[in-house]
Amino acid sequence: MTQDASFRFTHALTRRPADSATGGLRAIDTGAPDIALMRAQHAAYVAALRKTGTQVIELDPLPAFPDAQFVEDTALCLPQGAILMRPGAPSRAGEVAEIAPHLRALYDEVHAIEAGHVEAGDILVTGSEVLAGLSARTDATGLSALRALLDRWGYRLRSLATPPGVLHFKTDCALLDAETILATPRLADSGCFQGYRLILTAPGEEAAANVIRVNDAVLMPAGFPGTADRLARAGFTVTELDNSECARLDGGMSCLSLRFSPGG
Repeated sequence: MTQDASFRFTHALTRRPADSATGGLRAIDTGAPDIALMRAQHAAYVAALRKTGTQVIELDPLPAFPDAQFVEDTALCLPQGAILMRPGAPSRAGEVAEIAPHLRALYDEVHAIEAGHVEAGDILVTGSEVLAGLSARTDATGLSALRALLDRWGYRLRSLATPPGVLHFKTDCALLDAETILATPRLADSGCFQGYRLILTAPGEEAAANVIRVNDAVLMPAGFPGTADRLARAGFTVTELDNSECARLDGGMSCLSLRFSPGG
């Protein structure tokens, strides 16, 4: 894998929210999302992805699965192939079977985690390694199974702790380029990013940590001016997107798409 492969993509796969998204999982109930507004925000997200030069595949809603718009958790997509996850949330287990045919149409190699639990929201692929956070949704057995699959493609997996009360590892961090990570102070203070260039979220803006670097753009949630300024001053081209309704369901920028370059 070249270092650029960690943030340069030809494809993105998304799924439009269903009416049932009002019943999606959430750590804290801040009220049901406005589905019409969520769909409008999702459409703006898809448009922003297209502006980066990626080919966006939009899948139909899945009413049986209220969290299905958060496609990232179902698979880890790498240039060599895709790995189907085993979600730690029982209500989300069936989403994997729904995403699998679309990935098999794009990849020659598609493997699956067969033991434990792993959600890809806990996995950060950098230019040199795969960082995987243990969380309420990802356990050691699942990471062991993931490590065995990654070994065949030459990836080194490093298991890390996710801060208490944080849903996914990538809730608190994001890759900006092959060697630069945006992180919350609480995650950075653990020392897990030694050797990387770090940019910290601004005070009180921990929710800004989940951004995505796609080709030459960084897509981030709107409403975090301090962090947006830090990214801009570091030389990144930032696109701010309103994500208020998915945020009610603990969803961020990375959750809403699978980004990849099959065979790249």
